[in-house]
Parts: sequence; structure tokens; C-alpha cells
Amino acid sequence: MTTQIATLKTASFKLVCVVFLFLTLILVGCGKGAAPDFQRPPAPVSVITAIKQDVPVYLDAVGKTVAREMVSIQPQVSGRITQIHFVDGAYVKKGSSLFTVDPRPYQAQLHVAEANFAETQASLDLAKTDFDRVASVVNTKAVSKQDYDAKKNAVAVAEAQLKQRQAEIEVAQLNLAYCFITSPIEGRTGQRLADLGNIVEPNGPSLLTIQRLDPIYADFTIPENDLTNVQINMRDESLNVEVRLPDDPKRVRQGSLTFLDNSVQEGAGTVKLRATVPNEDHYFWPGRFVNIRVVLSTQPGAILIPAAAPQMSAKGTFVYTVKSDSTAELRPVTLGQRQGDLVVITEGLQPGERVVVTGQLGVTPGGKVLIHETPESRAGTQGGPVVSKSGGKS
Repeated sequence: MTTQIATLKTASFKLVCVVFLFLTLILVGCGKGAAPDFQRPPAPVSVITAIKQDVPVYLDAVGKTVAREMVSIQPQVSGRITQIHFVDGAYVKKGSSLFTVDPRPYQAQLHVAEANFAETQASLDLAKTDFDRVASVVNTKAVSKQDYDAKKNAVAVAEAQLKQRQAEIEVAQLNLAYCFITSPIEGRTGQRLADLGNIVEPNGPSLLTIQRLDPIYADFTIPENDLTNVQINMRDESLNVEVRLPDDPKRVRQGSLTFLDNSVQEGAGTVKLRATVPNEDHYFWPGRFVNIRVVLSTQPGAILIPAAAPQMSAKGTFVYTVKSDSTAELRPVTLGQRQGDLVVITEGLQPGERVVVTGQLGVTPGGKVLIHETPESRAGTQGGPVVSKSGGKS
């Protein structure tokens, strides 16, 4: 039995050795064949040619629109409101009627003042007549010096009283005029705060507010580090300002920088500025937030590429350029300001070079690329910003 087991073990060992030798020969035979020649296919990309163009140099800020003029309508006399001449939210011109306070008591006061004036005028005429009579005989000693002085004083007192009565008439006329409340400016009315029949008093609550909407102010702040650039560029002329609503960024309204505060705000490190913007169509509304761009100057001959082209790496920003032999080159670049959908390249790129815009993930430095033409690549970056005469872009 032991002999049979030993014989089986020897046969199994020989079988394993034969199988191992066979597999070894197969592997050696495969190793003698030539290695396959693997080459990565070209990466599909789209490219755009870098262009050279004048662009604005600007500062961006968030501001708030403010009415150029705002007045609070308050009564100057007491009385009952008898008429309202406008509707809430109406546009009124300077001098337009707003409220009427019951004028009858003030008309009566004016009549009393006029009557007192007439009475005093009569007294003055009599005093002058008496004085003229005395003055004509004073040299003949027919009247005493005391009587002469008394008559002369009576004339002076009557003249002073007449001036007082004239002032009372003017006050009464002014109070009567205050009964008819008009708009001191042209603008849009708010919601009225008093109704027909209400009693109003001087220095009481406001009846109404009116705001002038054209032109309109856009107030904003900039960091103190940007103040020098603003001051330098303001020396020759007023700076142009572009104002946009956040919900309508494509619609740009051109204005001008008209105010620069005389100090930096302590603690905040910012400076207040104000732009004046035409607003004939009342597109801007007081109190709304707006995006503001102050155009400082124009940078001539800037190199522009789409903002989607630059990529980030551990060593900084780079782009892929495509050579004439369709190989890609990794090019470190320095970015400038955004110009809409484009960005300025201050270093690392020359105008006319082809830059990869899409498909960067499949590109390797020195590898081949397969360019897919698009309308943009055929036209370059002609859709970029166009500098206007004012230095802004359209």
C-alpha cells in the first residue's frame, strides 16, 4: 500500500513539472515577439486666434441709485385740507398744485390787515396836515416849540405804524399763499400721508415726498488703494461711468463721475463717489442697487482671448497654444482685466497665436490635437468688446 502511494506522488510531481515547463515555453515564445506600437489619438479641440485691441481700464463697484432732489412737503399754516390736486405716484412739474388748506380764515386776516393799513394811512395823512400847518407858522412864534415837536413826532409815529400795517398785510398774504401748497420741484410723487378733511399744522408730519428722477445719482465706494488711480485720471476731465442693473446686465447707461469725497472713511478704508446718470425714461429707480464701472483710461493694443481658455495649475495660470504642426504647447500666462466674455493677457502670448478654448482636458503638452472649426474660430474673437470714444465698451 505504501509503495502504491509513493508511486502516485511521483507521477503527480512529474505531471506538474511538465505543465510548468509547457507554460514557461509559451511565455518565452510570446516575449520574443515585437511590442505593439501604441500612439495616443489627437485630442479634439476648438481654438481661437488671440487678437490685439484697445480696451478700457476700469474699476468695478456696487452702488445705489439716489434721487437728485427729494423734498418733503410740510404745511406752513394750520387748517383743514379742502382739496387734493394729484394722485399718488403722479409726475408733477414745478409749481403744480398739490393740496389746498381752507383759505377763508387767512383771507379774513388779510382783509383785517388791509383795513388797519387804510386806517393808519388816514392817521398819517392827518398828522402830516397838522404838522404842515404848525411848521408854516413856527417862525412867527404863533406856536410853541413843544407843539411843533409834538406834531413832528406824531408824523413819525404814524409813518412807523403804517410800515407795521404793511408788514401785517404781507404776513397775511404769505399765510394765504401757504394755503395753496404747490410742488417746489419737478418729479414723481410718493404716497400721500394726509387725506381730504384732515387738520394739518405747521411743522407737523409730512404730507408727501417728491423725488426728481432725471438725472439720477449713483452713489458707491471704492477702496482707498484705488483712490490714486481715480485722482490721476480725473485731473484732465470727468471720468466716464457705466451703470447697469443686476437683473439687466446687458443694458448699459453711460454717466459721468461728478463727486469725489474729501476724505477716506475712518475704519472702513473706503472713499465715497457719486456718478450722475441721465434717466429720461426713468429706467433707474431711487434706492435700487446697481453695478458700476468707472472707466479710468484706455489700454492700447491689449491681447484678448476668451475667458474660458486659461486653465489653472499648481504653477499658475496657463493656456494651450497650437503650433503649425498641430502640436499643443503649454504656455504660462498672466491675466489682466475681464472684458465681457474675453480676458486680457498681459504676458505670455502674442497676437495671432492659436489658443485652445475647449477640450483642454484631453490635451497633453507636445501631443497632437484635432481642431474642430467653429464660427468663432473662423472669425477669431470679433465678438469681443468694442471701445467707444468715451473709453467704455459696447
